[in-house]
Amino acid sequence: MPHFTVVPVKDQAQSSYDSLEGINWVDYRDTGQDYPDHQDTVSSDGHGNHKEDSPFLNSADAAGKKNDFYDRNLALFEEELDIRPKVSSLLSRLVNYTNITQGAKEHEEEESAEASRRKTPKSPNMGTLMGVYLPCLQNIFGVILFLRLTWIVGMAGIIQSLLIVLMCCSCTMLTAISMSAIATNGVVPAGGAYFMISRSLGPEFGGAVGLCFYLGTTFASAMYILGAIEIFLKYLVPQAAIFHATDPHGSDSAMLNNMRVYGSICLSLMAVVVFVGVKYVNKLASLFLACVIISIVSIYAGAIKSMTHPPEFPICMLGNRTLVRDRFDVCAKTVTQGNITVASQLWDRFCLPGNMSTAQCDDYFIQNNVTEIQGIPGLSSGIIRDNMWGNYMQKGEILEKAGLLSVDAHSAMENFIMYVSADIATSFTLLVGIFFPSATGIMAGSNRSGDLRDAQKSIPVGTILAITTTSLVYISSVVLFGSCIEGVVLRDKFGDAVRKNLVVGTLSWPSPWVIVIGSFFSTIGAGLQSLTGAPRLLQAIAKDNIIPFLRVFGHGKNNGEPTWALLLTGLIAELGILIASLDMVAPILSMFFLMCYLFVNLACAVQTLLRTPNWRPRFKYYHWALSFLGMSMCLALMFISSWYYAIVAMGIAGMIYKYIEYQGAEKEWGDGIRGLSLSAARYALLRLEVGPPHTKNWRPQLLVLLKLDEDLHVKYPRLLTFASQLKAGKGLTIVGSVIQGNFLDSFGEMQAAEQAIKNMMEIERVKGFCQVVVASKVREGVVHLIQSCGLGGMKHNTVVMGWPYGWRQSEDPRAWKTFINTVRCTTAAHLALMVPKNVSFYPSNHERFTDGNIDVWWIVHDGGMLMLLPFLLKQHKVWRKCRMRIFTVAQMDDNSIQMKKDLATFLYQLRIEAEVEVVEMHDSDISAYTYERTLMMEQRSQMLRQMRLSSAERQREAQLVKDRHSLVRMGSLYSDEEEEVVEAPPEKVQMTWTREKCEAERRNRNNAPENFRELMSLKPDQSNVRRMHTAVKLNEVIVNRSHDARLVLLNMPGPPRNTDGDENYMEFLEVLTEGLERVLLVRGGGREVITIYS
Repeated sequence: MPHFTVVPVKDQAQSSYDSLEGINWVDYRDTGQDYPDHQDTVSSDGHGNHKEDSPFLNSADAAGKKNDFYDRNLALFEEELDIRPKVSSLLSRLVNYTNITQGAKEHEEEESAEASRRKTPKSPNMGTLMGVYLPCLQNIFGVILFLRLTWIVGMAGIIQSLLIVLMCCSCTMLTAISMSAIATNGVVPAGGAYFMISRSLGPEFGGAVGLCFYLGTTFASAMYILGAIEIFLKYLVPQAAIFHATDPHGSDSAMLNNMRVYGSICLSLMAVVVFVGVKYVNKLASLFLACVIISIVSIYAGAIKSMTHPPEFPICMLGNRTLVRDRFDVCAKTVTQGNITVASQLWDRFCLPGNMSTAQCDDYFIQNNVTEIQGIPGLSSGIIRDNMWGNYMQKGEILEKAGLLSVDAHSAMENFIMYVSADIATSFTLLVGIFFPSATGIMAGSNRSGDLRDAQKSIPVGTILAITTTSLVYISSVVLFGSCIEGVVLRDKFGDAVRKNLVVGTLSWPSPWVIVIGSFFSTIGAGLQSLTGAPRLLQAIAKDNIIPFLRVFGHGKNNGEPTWALLLTGLIAELGILIASLDMVAPILSMFFLMCYLFVNLACAVQTLLRTPNWRPRFKYYHWALSFLGMSMCLALMFISSWYYAIVAMGIAGMIYKYIEYQGAEKEWGDGIRGLSLSAARYALLRLEVGPPHTKNWRPQLLVLLKLDEDLHVKYPRLLTFASQLKAGKGLTIVGSVIQGNFLDSFGEMQAAEQAIKNMMEIERVKGFCQVVVASKVREGVVHLIQSCGLGGMKHNTVVMGWPYGWRQSEDPRAWKTFINTVRCTTAAHLALMVPKNVSFYPSNHERFTDGNIDVWWIVHDGGMLMLLPFLLKQHKVWRKCRMRIFTVAQMDDNSIQMKKDLATFLYQLRIEAEVEVVEMHDSDISAYTYERTLMMEQRSQMLRQMRLSSAERQREAQLVKDRHSLVRMGSLYSDEEEEVVEAPPEKVQMTWTREKCEAERRNRNNAPENFRELMSLKPDQSNVRRMHTAVKLNEVIVNRSHDARLVLLNMPGPPRNTDGDENYMEFLEVLTEGLERVLLVRGGGREVITIYS
């Protein structure tokens, strides 16, 4: 435990520092005043996102304080103290923070608005016993213990019953360990499992599992109500049944209809109680818990008493078959009245009434004896040996005792109602699903975390003790039931063999009514608790605003009661009641609870394995292996109990997950799935570092260089459209842009530009990343992007940039110089390059080409880029119906027929379908048009160079007028607002004219006509003429063959080695692509990108 020592420091005499530079000093020392927002340490942004920001003092707080001064001892940190709090201020705020729970307590206090104004928030004062242990006991013990555990022991036997109990309790114990680790990792507001999972695994998992937990709690209320109605109609007031069986085989359907009617009435009454006031439910909770404890104690007391004085519950057996005891008075075929032997009621049931003749009797009745055995032999009877193993039954099968003699004979169907029979087919998996709800309820402690004095200590201790206690009770109950009660009675679900008594009640002491009444009230209480908790859970999910259609359920009464959520909960619970069978409802809620527990274990395991810095639970007795074991057990139990219910539950959770993901849950809860994604990304990136991708795995990873206008809007959005069509969501796409300026001054513009690009990427459905850099020169910024974009193996291998439109009309050469410099940089970096020309004519994502061609002009081999790009484009719906044509050029000494065959074979091996054509270019004479075109190009270049020299002074003066700091100078990637020294113009610095200066100036003026004459007599360079000839001839051929093509792909010639010919290079490219609507200039990156091998 660290020790802190506070040492007082004396204030120095006030000095002139107080008024230095007119600084307004602010004192952040606590003055003892109460601020109205002292409890707003955790605030909300209106969308359910809790933000821990209000302990930090903002400017409004500082402005409201008068006559405050900086602490002179912290003068060094005065700038930080303007925006950040002192430690003392922060700690005082945190100490004053009160966690108001979202549970039932504040609703109870807020029922009266005036009372809530008078009351101050109470500090949490509940300990482990009252706050966690007893609520968990009340929630875990339930209807299954009293109504079904004896039947489970009878069907499965003691060994398999212990296995069922051990499986379920181990699952909940492992979940409790994981839950304890999560609950002790910081403050958990009231919200229980939903809050823990959503904040650990993210909004998608949180919403899915939260709704599963809500549905489980809602169906649990239906199960408890059905259990209460079963006790009421079977054991308390059987006469209250409305529907009665008209035939012997219709008793089941009549009972189900009675359950539906009374269950709906009971649900309505409970909903009214919850609506009127939660305080009544809270006040009755202790009474219901007392009923549970008294009932369990009476079972143990009865079992101990049965060692010496077993209770009298005789069972009547016909042969080895168990008879329904309340259908006759005496367990005998005949009775003696006086000295006369007459037929008993049992005889009259199997034979003609009043007739002692056996001719009209049931064969099985005549051939087998009627015997009476003890239903509760007692703890010392040794009956445990008979009940050790299972005895599963089919629906309608009669309960038989194995040790009794029986003559197999025909029995009439009308006498079937006299025997006790199984109402459903049983199996081990079915019994697991029915028993598991009796192990749930472990979240009760975490749901009350806001009421606990020390939640991080009480939740683990109380929950684990409660599970240990209940597990011991279940295990001991299984052994006691198997040791004290006859097997046929155990398998008798409704106690027909013991005069319609509750089977577990027959063992209890002092009276069966203790169990009947106690279990009835405890079941009613559990139903009320579920009906109270479920709407609040739904309200918490709705208020987080991650599922839009649930938003209405976040509203309620003025005091916060979730009225609409209660209404929906009642409707869903009514669906469970309409099922009307406890045995069918129990597996449904088992699925939802198991799904919830599975994700609690997953959350703990993920956080532990990721070792996130914030994962510091106070509960130390956890391990990721235990969490994974618990998760595996939950999954196994789901499929063991009911595989089809498991698939439905997982399907519901999956659909909710995808819905939240589709809606775009913009919540940042610091969840573990984000950390898992980061770890997976890091692992994948490290794996990618091993080496470059194989040719088979190569695909264009794009760096798209965008141009922004002065308003930070994307100038050519069709570049993004083309990128989305080429990528179709696969691989890497980075969209980059450059802002010219200083980073410190242009940071805000950079963020705005990033947001504008991201918005445009979303509109054009480009899945990728955005990167905006600030550089003093656009050319440098482009080079930075080409060098530094990407991470590890996830780097771009292809650059996409637009054509510098209007470069001919611009006197400024920086537009095309930036373009050519980018081409050179991509070549040096061994990157592929794509330049879509006339990109504004490219199709949008909503257009469809129903026909047409994509023409590839394969002039030089570029590694296969020209083959691969059309194939990738045709994967997109815009280009899917276009045909692919490949043209190649044959020279004088080439065999064009053989070339066509070889190319067709090559395409066949590449598995690419395309038409093949070889174009012959025999005419090698340079035409007059080519010569003239070259001459015009060179004259224009020379003229522009002289114009730039003469306008140098004018540009210098204009530059001085510009206000660099007020203009947002968006350097286009290929236009030139950047500063670049072309040639230093002569500075005008002389102040006086001399004779020599005047003559020099006159000579310069006389030289102007000579310069013009020199320009007119210029002869073109022969290398330029040859290049122009190639461009003109190729353009003629391409326009002739591909003038109607949807897209033309063409090898992009490389820039000249000598930078003096850059302007001529731009002219060559213009001539090469003249007359074509859509052209994609492609330059390979120096490696093979397509292969014929598999």
